Amino acid sequence: MKPEYLQLVRRAAEARKNAYAPYSGFAVGAALLCTDGTVFTGCNVENASYPAGICAERSALSAAVSAGKRRFSAIAVAAGENPTPPCGICRQALAEFGDLDVLCADQNGSRCRVFSLRELLPVSFSL
Repeated sequence: MKPEYLQLVRRAAEARKNAYAPYSGFAVGAALLCTDGTVFTGCNVENASYPAGICAERSALSAAVSAGKRRFSAIAVAAGENPTPPCGICRQALAEFGDLDVLCADQNGSRCRVFSLRELLPVSFSL
């Protein structure tokens, strides 16, 4: 795995510690790598009104877009006892910005699988 990807997985595992997941108990962290080397992190934030929550991946994506970033090369996701891929909504949200590498890691970042976003979402919706 690329050295910058190892660091990205570590950043996702660190971001996971800030997750607010009192309903599911499933804490998730994400770290999004921009093509200029900037990294934005995010964590899941649940809400009693379930649709009001946000996933870690979209949290990181929102932070990056809010900072004016639009080009991404990879995202790392750290969650669960086994490497966990992004949900369908997050896959679609990321696909808006093109194909990128998706690093699916366990909660500690010790085990990781790498996919392209196209592998995880072979037929995305686009206008």
